[in-house]
Parts: sequence; structure tokens; C-alpha cells
Amino acid sequence: MKNLDLTAAPWRDYELLDSGDNKKLERFGAVVLIRPETQAIWRPAHPELWKQAKMEFRFDGGKGSWRGKGAPEKWDISWNDDARCTLRLTSFKHIGIFPEQAPNWEWIAERVDALGRREEGEEGRKDKGRPDVLNLFGYTGIASIVAAKHGARVTQCDASKQSNAWAKENAALSDVPPDSIRYITDDALKFVEREARRGSVYDGIILDPPAFGRGPDGEVWKIEDDICKLLDTVKKLLAQKPGSFFLLNGYAAGYAPQSLLQSVESSFPEIAGAKKIAGEFGELQIGEKASGRAVPSGIYVRFVL
Repeated sequence: MKNLDLTAAPWRDYELLDSGDNKKLERFGAVVLIRPETQAIWRPAHPELWKQAKMEFRFDGGKGSWRGKGAPEKWDISWNDDARCTLRLTSFKHIGIFPEQAPNWEWIAERVDALGRREEGEEGRKDKGRPDVLNLFGYTGIASIVAAKHGARVTQCDASKQSNAWAKENAALSDVPPDSIRYITDDALKFVEREARRGSVYDGIILDPPAFGRGPDGEVWKIEDDICKLLDTVKKLLAQKPGSFFLLNGYAAGYAPQSLLQSVESSFPEIAGAKKIAGEFGELQIGEKASGRAVPSGIYVRFVL
């Protein structure tokens, strides 16, 4: 496994303008926002830019809320030519997109394209050219949209009805054919256990679990207690053929990329030191164009069989 930090560069509809004082200043389309960022313990490089912000998310007494005025209730942005999504100011500081995932979206597109070419080349059976991809903890569905736009049949599982409804809205906005993505509202662990009993197999698996969460029936997810059990089951679902891919993202505070890698290796021991398996792990970062700095925003592990 190659230790490689991935840095998301600005694109037309997104830019990290500045960061510091435990905050980040971001532009989403024409809307500039300030959001908390515990990693940004340095000073802002361009204090004059912060006056552009229309809204700021602040915590007060353990509760968070948006302050200011001028931001719309919702608005749309694009990522490349693949995905469009509607953004909203939620009560949890999130707005419907994680920009640090852009390098992984590019990787997913490449992996699905490669699988499609491989399948089409097998015995000339072009009906087999649509890889099956599973996206667990799919949130607003951008990874699902990218995979579908590149030809995959996608199954997205999320415990939140609201997230799946938002993901469907984004898929329609991105002109994804309705039959390309199926949405499952369920506890991720319960779903993959059922899929394993059914003998289901996927050519690509994407996981983006939170540090803590609850399933639709009150199931409790704790990454420190449940990640290995989930990975053991997911392994049964990954097609054992060249080109199959796996991607795990993590946002749990305090965990290093090596911790995530070794969790994956404990369930997939064959990838440890394997020369024929291409894989990387490291930090997910957002690049600051003006200053050249980067804000650490998560960790990841990914590999291709």
C-alpha cells in the first residue's frame, strides 16, 4: 500500500478561500460560507476575504446554528460534468457535499470505466459491461451519481430516509436514468449481512461511515466497535476478479490513516504487501489556492484487485 495524501483542488463551483482560527471560508457556487474547522488552528492568511461570507455556522451552548443573512434556502452546484447537487444549510453545519472527496470521485469514475471496458471485452458480451457498485452510508449520493454516470448499476444504502430522498433529488438533477441507482433505507451492517446470505456480489464497494450513527430502527453504530465486523462482511460481497475496487473513507477524530489501513488489512489480509494489488491510503485534504495550505479533512483506504 502506498501512503498518499489526496488534496482536493478548487473547481468551478467550489473553492476553499481561506482558513484559520478554527474555521474555514468556502465558496459554493456564488455563496460564501464560514464553517467550523477544528484542524485549522493557524491564523487566516487573508482576513480581508472573510467579509464575503453571507452566513456562518456557530456553536453556542452545545447547539449549532447559522448566523447572518443573504444565503438562499437551497441552491445547486456542479462537480465536473458528472454530478449536480442541491445544497442546503442544515442544522449540523453540513450542506450536502464533502469537497475533500473530489479525488475519490475521480478515482471511482476511472475504476468504473475500467471495469466497463474489461467486461465488454470478455467474449464480446456488451450486456455485461455494467459493473455493480455498492455505496454504503451514501448520504446525498454524489459517489453513487458518479458511478452511475460512468455506467454502473448502483445500490446505495443509508439509514436516513432524508439522505436517500436528497440523493434521489441529486440524481434526477444530474440526469441519471432512474433504473441506474436503487436506494435502500436500512442499517448498513444488517443490509450487508442479508446481502451476504443471498450470495450477492459487487464489482465495487464504497463505504463512508460516520464515527457514530443510528439505524432506522434505533440501531447504534460506533466505528470503534463495528468497523471490523462490517469489513468482514463486506469482504464476502466484493467480486474476486481483476478490476474490482474498494474504498473506505473515515472522519473519526483521533484516528490516523494507518489505523484505518490496518483495520482493512485485518479483514483483507491478502492486500498487505501484495505487489499485484494497487492501493493507497492517507489523508484527505482540501487545498487552499491562495495560500498553498491544505486543511486535513479525513482519511481513506482504497485498492483495486
